[in-house]
Amino acid sequence: MVAIDGRQGAKLACSEPVDVILMDMSSPEMNGWQVTELLKSDCRTREIPVIALTAHAMNGDREKALKAGCDEFETKPIEFGRLLEKMNHLVSQARRCDT
Repeated sequence: MVAIDGRQGAKLACSEPVDVILMDMSSPEMNGWQVTELLKSDCRTREIPVIALTAHAMNGDREKALKAGCDEFETKPIEFGRLLEKMNHLVSQARRCDT
């Protein structure tokens, strides 16, 4: 699924089964930090792994994303092999916790 903005992304995460969220930290309406904090505070969505995708690569941006609740951090341009590894790892960890 793809959301056109942060507000729609939050709604989709609450209404559809989701294995992992790739969060654009600069999304319109609500930025990725706001959406992640909202999702991690909701019992319906707090266990969904969130990977921050951002062009923000300054000192402190990774820590800011992790503090907001992101489980991983990936800067643009995206290295797809590394991103896929992170996605697979987070999804397998989440499934292990469910069993």
